[in-house]
Amino acid sequence: MSILIDEKKRVLVQGITGREGRARTNLMTEYGTKVVAGCTPGRGGEDVEGIPVFDTVKEVWEEVGPLDVSVLFIPAPLVRSAALEAIDAGIKLLVIIPDRVPIYDVLVIAKAAKEAGAKFVGPNTLGVLSPDKAVLGMMGGRAASARSWFFPGPVGVASRSGGITSAIAYYLAQAGIGATTLVHVGGDVVVGLPHPEVMKLFQADPETKAVVMFGEIGTSQEEQVADLIEAGEFTKPLVAFIGGKAAKSGTRFSHAGAIIEGGRGTYEGKVGRLREVGAVVVDSFGDIPNATKEVLRKLGS
Repeated sequence: MSILIDEKKRVLVQGITGREGRARTNLMTEYGTKVVAGCTPGRGGEDVEGIPVFDTVKEVWEEVGPLDVSVLFIPAPLVRSAALEAIDAGIKLLVIIPDRVPIYDVLVIAKAAKEAGAKFVGPNTLGVLSPDKAVLGMMGGRAASARSWFFPGPVGVASRSGGITSAIAYYLAQAGIGATTLVHVGGDVVVGLPHPEVMKLFQADPETKAVVMFGEIGTSQEEQVADLIEAGEFTKPLVAFIGGKAAKSGTRFSHAGAIIEGGRGTYEGKVGRLREVGAVVVDSFGDIPNATKEVLRKLGS
């Protein structure tokens, strides 16, 4: 199994006629993702690489049939209206690629998604990839590299950094360890599926035996994961690496969501809390493959 995406999910690309939309649609289709349509207002009747383009999401649903996922390559100021249109049409998973989406807009999307029983990844995400099944967004860059870098296996990968999401899976693969799904939760302060929610999805996936998580200073996502472990809601082995060890209060590390404010979101607090509940927290990024191997060995995997 995998979480969020597989080769059967029917995918819409909003903003398919833009430069990024075209390029990433090519990545997705070449990798095996079932992209059935695109949507760009005013460009209905065109096609991109043989994929029909429509003016509205509702029109896509009526003409092409039900949709499972929408991937948004929309300029940040227009993301809210596009996301709400997709949710209103009945799509249950959105992948919001752009960064700099206003926080208020994200909160509006989150409210609408919750009311509709929908979920979204991002904003500011490279997306989601399930090896040998499908990719949503930009993970891997090109289909050929994504195929050569990642292969199926028992480990889930979740990260607050896009590049590090790929790097973790790549180095695990080099060590002979495959992945169920790679999830870049997004680098902003407010995201649709933060680490705790992704851990719940991995918990429910029978093929995911362990999870590797990259966390950062700022927000309380990692502490909330520790709370899940403590409460018995996440019971699978967790290997974690936390970035931003040297950051001081008020310093932003890498992403908009990675900033220490007062005493909250510190490196020491995150590491201490995760270790307290039994997670394996490595001090060096390079230690992740060996730590994961040891976890799997203990599981007999």
